[in-house]
Amino acid sequence: MSQTYDLLVIGGGINGCGIARDAAGRGLSVCLVEMNDIGSATSASSTKLFHGGLRYLEYFEFRLVRESLIERETLLQAMPHISWPMRFVLPYHHSMRFDSTTPTSRLLSFVMPWMKGRRPAWLIRLGLFMYDHLGGRKILPGTTSLDLTSGPEGKPLKPHFEQAFEYSDCWVEDSRLVVLNARDAEQRGAEILLREKCISADVVDGVWHVQTENKETGEVTERSARMVVNAAGPWVGDVLRGTLKTNTQDGVRLVRGSHIVTRRLFDHDKCYFFQGTDGRIIFAIPYETDFTLIGTTDADHNDASIKPECTPEERNYLIGFINQYLADPIKVDDVVWTYSGVRPLFDDGARSATAATRDYVLKVDLSRGAPALNVFGGKITTYRRLAESAMEEIASQIPDIPGPWTAGVPLPGGDFPVDDVSKLITQLREKFSFLDERWATRMVKAYGTEAMEILEDSSDIVDLGRNFGATLTEREVNWLITNEYVREVDDILWRRSKLGLRMSKSQIADLESWLKTTLNATA
Repeated sequence: MSQTYDLLVIGGGINGCGIARDAAGRGLSVCLVEMNDIGSATSASSTKLFHGGLRYLEYFEFRLVRESLIERETLLQAMPHISWPMRFVLPYHHSMRFDSTTPTSRLLSFVMPWMKGRRPAWLIRLGLFMYDHLGGRKILPGTTSLDLTSGPEGKPLKPHFEQAFEYSDCWVEDSRLVVLNARDAEQRGAEILLREKCISADVVDGVWHVQTENKETGEVTERSARMVVNAAGPWVGDVLRGTLKTNTQDGVRLVRGSHIVTRRLFDHDKCYFFQGTDGRIIFAIPYETDFTLIGTTDADHNDASIKPECTPEERNYLIGFINQYLADPIKVDDVVWTYSGVRPLFDDGARSATAATRDYVLKVDLSRGAPALNVFGGKITTYRRLAESAMEEIASQIPDIPGPWTAGVPLPGGDFPVDDVSKLITQLREKFSFLDERWATRMVKAYGTEAMEILEDSSDIVDLGRNFGATLTEREVNWLITNEYVREVDDILWRRSKLGLRMSKSQIADLESWLKTTLNATA
């Protein structure tokens, strides 16, 4: 053991990386350990939205919605390359029926019993009015009404949908958000250790001694820290009881959310917010230019060690759900990819996975003789505020910590104005004339201002080395290896990007072979 860290963070998802970044920026010595790739579990499998959670209003989660709405614009300004505003279309028809067991539905049924099972237009408009004003919106436009009979938004839908509401939320590249937080934490002094699994933790003289095993070499290393942060996501309970050996009644509820990706279903860049009769909602979102992302489901997932996968039942549920709205129904053959993640929600005893709270809960445990902070739940939109709240808990154990600093501070590549994305794409094409519009757009929306650094000194495409397909070049892959912790082909194709949707099996095999050879040569 070369040093005793102030914090040892277990878990390299968005919560762990957000806490590590915040702590390192306040001058604490931080070590983050993650047993797999950075952001490879829940944080890579979201619906990829910075959103307030419109449906959470129906559960009276006003604090969570307000905090989320405020964060949308704070985060948008800090990462305009990997997040951007989107407009959401909420179709409505007076004959629609809904689950009557939510708090709002029960209240409406009590006051107006003839409205049981209905969600009247005025109620939706009231919810959207609150959504527009709870968070002090400044950048994003407010709610409007749409005539679906005349606009492009109505063309994909069944003809009886004539009315809709349109409101704002934001898209985010979730996997890139995690890796950029990790990079920023590292640049501020944190040590980021990937493919290191925590196998035991003991307290000696008020200090944590944590053993980790390198999953590639089998080497076991011991590290010490004044405080441990358990941000292990779906494994938070396993770490709590198995690694930290803490006796507590607090638990986590694992909820699987599955998504399907189809061919592009509509010819505009807006999203749809579809309401179901079971009280759930799904989104249909323009995805990677040529596709549509549809999700998500809510199903209990009993074992974190079992890799979540979109089941045939979940796939069919999503297809059946969206087909209630689409004029041209989709079929199983239209699905080109599926993915699934597990949300580690705080177990509040809710009757269903859908009703379980999406709010985060932070618990400091002192029973072992040294402080441990356990992180339950949370959503990607509130990760930065969760980190600030975590730092308040940490400050109660480690005094004299400086105050908050992360609001609006750009992540790597995000040091440009929100409305300058098109300008940056134009500048990139002017400097590197071999780029077409699509390639330049991909580079800017992945790397922001760092795209210039990746392509520097290249005057022709041949200067970028080997072309693996789908505009992925040797230059870019080497940059990912050096700067973004890449070690496996899936790190590149499904987390740092989604180029796996565009590359053939032979191209992927070629990239995998080259990557193994390159990494072995530098080992």
